[in-house]
Amino acid sequence: MKPCIQFIALMFLLESVSLTAQNISLFEQLNGRYDYTAIGNTLNQGENNAASFCEILDSSSDQLTLLNSQTIVRAYLYWAGSGAADTQVSLNGTAINADLDYSVIFPSSLYGDLPYFSCFSDVTSLVQSTGNDIYTFSDLDISAALANNPGYCGNRTNFAGWSLYVIYEDPTLPLNQLSLFQGLEIINTVQTSLQINLNNINVLDNDGAKIGFLAWEGDANLSINETLTLNNNILSNPPLNPSTNAFNGTNSFSGSINFYNGDLDVYEIENYINIGDTSAQIALTTGADLIIINNVVTVLNSKLPDASVEILSFDVDCESSEVIIEYVVHNSNATDPLPANTPIAIYLSGALIGQSQTTTEIPINGQETHIFTFDLPQNNTIELLIDIQVDDLGNNTGVVNEINEDNNKATVLIEPIAVDQTVILDPLKNCSQNESIIFDLTFQLELTGMSFDSWNSAFYTTLEDAISQINAIASPEFYVPIELPSVIYLRVSKSICYQLFSFELLNDDCPVEIPQGLSPNGDGNNDFLIIEGPHDIKIYNRHGKLIYVGDQNNPWDGTANRGTYTSGERLPVGTYFYVVVLQDSDGQTLRGWIYLNY
Repeated sequence: MKPCIQFIALMFLLESVSLTAQNISLFEQLNGRYDYTAIGNTLNQGENNAASFCEILDSSSDQLTLLNSQTIVRAYLYWAGSGAADTQVSLNGTAINADLDYSVIFPSSLYGDLPYFSCFSDVTSLVQSTGNDIYTFSDLDISAALANNPGYCGNRTNFAGWSLYVIYEDPTLPLNQLSLFQGLEIINTVQTSLQINLNNINVLDNDGAKIGFLAWEGDANLSINETLTLNNNILSNPPLNPSTNAFNGTNSFSGSINFYNGDLDVYEIENYINIGDTSAQIALTTGADLIIINNVVTVLNSKLPDASVEILSFDVDCESSEVIIEYVVHNSNATDPLPANTPIAIYLSGALIGQSQTTTEIPINGQETHIFTFDLPQNNTIELLIDIQVDDLGNNTGVVNEINEDNNKATVLIEPIAVDQTVILDPLKNCSQNESIIFDLTFQLELTGMSFDSWNSAFYTTLEDAISQINAIASPEFYVPIELPSVIYLRVSKSICYQLFSFELLNDDCPVEIPQGLSPNGDGNNDFLIIEGPHDIKIYNRHGKLIYVGDQNNPWDGTANRGTYTSGERLPVGTYFYVVVLQDSDGQTLRGWIYLNY
């Protein structure tokens, strides 16, 4: 996991993305027994500087021929021309939409700004299903640009063309690193030179090394100060591509010299690149020609492993807080085995908690499974990030030189884990002679059966709050509900594990308390027989005669309002009997005695 080499993976885009004058940069890198070929053709009727015309052909074709041992793994279609991008074309009658389109501008001193474009589309499925065949490209329309801007034809920089790049795998090939760089950059009479830095390459052996280019608008008849160099070495492939006229409308793959205003060329570079190089420098110059670079491909011999890690599963024991993680170390997309004893580091929320290493040499496309066990911090209820890194000494540095240094890590987020479904506890009941009822919610803790001292608890008014651990009840010992009945949720937690409980709060009718003495002497104590709540009451003397009838609004005050006594007459000291009928849901009747004294 050395930081000096980086890897950029190919990203397939669902919609066309427009990019202006994007520098040539790494787009995709394949490692294995890979190579590529390219076909393509112009839509120009001839070279711009040899004829005067301002129309392009409706279509053009080229032949793809692969060996039986060569299996197509990627196929990319490029097309380019004058004006704004035409993002919808056809290949063998199939409609093709651009995944990417680029544009550049030539600032002509005579005609002003002249824009040019290039489009890219992944056509792998189409070419895999078609295979070797004649491929016909059509439906590219730049007629509006040529008609509306006389600068293209007047300046003789009107062009259109296409190319199909095919990357294939062949078991007879050496182990290579194939890197595709793409974008759109321009040189012309205003900007006469261009430097392109190719990074992210790794040269293990320069035997058979090669580099290819796709460029547009080069003219065979314009060769003033025109050079193409790699690491300060002039590239040439005479007679097809002389050193003084690299961009001259040729196709190195087919040997064609009639790829008008386009160049599809490849060069051997084993003498111009050194073992150990991680970058290369391309330079272009021109004195009169307009040249637009679309892509660069390098094929270099490579023998490197590519360590990556994948977390397969994790299991948490909530009682012990033990976590068991199963992970696998891969050596995919590699060109050499991954050595034994490659270090592995395990981090928990950024802190190193363990180290390991591979036990055996992992072959190309092989893997090795590991298990790591550790204990979670106690009293921790937040989510935890587990990070496993292969080729890591425990300080984010590695010891193995790899193809891809940016895929050595795998992470998993352990969020709070519910042990089981919500458990329903018995209701909590309380009563009050006042309007507000106070509940001590902590009484319910005994009902949970959770016996671990380190388990923490909190009460919530909604299930969502309990799951999210927000809006906990601040004082559960003195909780006054807004309404009754209501439901309370209890969350009992340990580390990242938790159990949810629920229970109802109910208003239980308070037992009615009836004093056994009444002293209506006006001192303010026991002057009336007060009974809480709606009720009816009847008072009898010791002979069973009804002497008083009342309710909660007419409590007995030691006088009579029934029988032979005068209404309001004070009754003599003695024992009396009552019958109280409560106006509750049960209609309970209470009987007893009370002693009257003054």
